[in-house]
Amino acid sequence: MTTLKIHNIESAPEGSKELLAKSLKTNGMIPGLHGVLAGAPGLLEAYQTIHKLFTETSFDKEELTVVWQTINVEHECHYCVPAHTAIAKMMKVDDKITEALRNETPLENSKLEALRTLTLAITRNRGHVSQEELAAFYAVGYGEQQVLEIILGLSQKVISNYTNHIANTPVDTPFKSFAWEK
Repeated sequence: MTTLKIHNIESAPEGSKELLAKSLKTNGMIPGLHGVLAGAPGLLEAYQTIHKLFTETSFDKEELTVVWQTINVEHECHYCVPAHTAIAKMMKVDDKITEALRNETPLENSKLEALRTLTLAITRNRGHVSQEELAAFYAVGYGEQQVLEIILGLSQKVISNYTNHIANTPVDTPFKSFAWEK
């Protein structure tokens, strides 16, 4: 089992101190993931920037949750699945959606299921998807912009999921009640 240092504002490299202060202000705490990412200021900045950009896409709160959790579950991220379960609750996303995503079962809403299916295909196949998979996604009302926005969300999740695997980041106390294993 590997671990990486979890920084606080005092121990962080100079380039990460302001970014951690921003995390503290935004979240009321410094999430363990952010503390680990602080070891490389550019990575923490990239993560925070991509997160902000992804939340400003055309996706609503349910769609954001579908993309995040589909990737988290596929990547088997012990930290991000509970964290995004808590985030979904804060965003008032229906618990049925969150539970289906955590359990890898199809979503009742056909549009959200198409989003989950394409997100999973992009993640599993490293961006290699068929015209049929794209056509099914477009048939429910999504377009090319949303395909590209999935890739933006995936880039955020690669940073967090891979970091958590290597760092073995402990799940933060507010997320522990949502613990998850594949």
